[in-house]
Amino acid sequence: MANTSSRTLRLLSLLQTHRFWPGAELADRLGVSVRTLRRDIDRLRDLGYPVEAQRGTEGGYQLAAGAALPPLVVDDEEAVALVVGLQAAAQGPVAGVAESSVRALAKVVRVLPARLRHRVEALREVTVPAPGWDGAAAAPDGLDPELLTGLALACRDAERVRFGYTAGSGERSERHAEPHRLVMLGRRWYLVAYDLTRHDWRSFRLDRITGAARPTGARFRPRELPAADAAAFVRAGIGQLPTPYRVEAVVRAPAGAVRARIGRWVTVEELPREGPEEGPGPDGDRCRVVMSTDSLEWPLLALGMTGAEFEVIGPPELHDLLVEWSERFLRAAAGTVPFRSFADRSGMAPDGRW
Repeated sequence: MANTSSRTLRLLSLLQTHRFWPGAELADRLGVSVRTLRRDIDRLRDLGYPVEAQRGTEGGYQLAAGAALPPLVVDDEEAVALVVGLQAAAQGPVAGVAESSVRALAKVVRVLPARLRHRVEALREVTVPAPGWDGAAAAPDGLDPELLTGLALACRDAERVRFGYTAGSGERSERHAEPHRLVMLGRRWYLVAYDLTRHDWRSFRLDRITGAARPTGARFRPRELPAADAAAFVRAGIGQLPTPYRVEAVVRAPAGAVRARIGRWVTVEELPREGPEEGPGPDGDRCRVVMSTDSLEWPLLALGMTGAEFEVIGPPELHDLLVEWSERFLRAAAGTVPFRSFADRSGMAPDGRW
């Protein structure tokens, strides 16, 4: 007999294939007793799947009308991960992916159990993406899905919340706020809210919120945001923050190709050709990459993601870090697989072009 989880998936799949299953036949297909089948049906109902029963000697089971559901059984964290991932893909730069992601997102939300659908629909409704962002991307936040969906519900229901917050300076404080919208910018999440303690609009990084956001039960009338939208408000706030590093590098690849890979997080400028065919143009083979960041690790990862040769112009600290990483990678390569040239590994043509 299969374990309970896999048998539940199998049962859901069988219910989808036929409009009606006689109980005895369905139990036989699963290799269980009729009593065990009843428990499995109850388990599906607990998850929110509408399974109807017909009693009597010819009794059996079927999905409710209009509920031809695929075998999708996910927990809260998995549901939030699906929605966040598909939302990010819908805002991505890859041609053809955005429309498909929107369609997939709609299908996933439609077949989730009611309890999860309530939370992820709130997240979809109040999240404002920031496509085309050219700031430096941060490392994944590892956010608690309960925090994310809890704030989404508070935004949608216009309910005040309290939460602990650690500022960039390390100062900790307790905040009482009227949540407005969530913003997904780069790989960070922000809450745009009216701070009732400071009597002004603020944006809060979710990875700096400590513990859970506690709803107070007090509703409020939404205020007018002093910006075009929540994403513009967050962008403006980030633009005013000092950043310790201005990274500049020259990448030996067409500007268009570099923008396609890392253009969401950096500024890419075309450079004149080198040699007799000098002059800017869409077919140029060099470009300048510029970004402002508070960390040097990410710029090196981004430059490596271009898949092309590059030269670090500044700052000096980035060059030092590049030397350190290069030595470490060379030692790792020497101890595992034979080192191959960049052209062999990347597919670049012998003349250095893509």
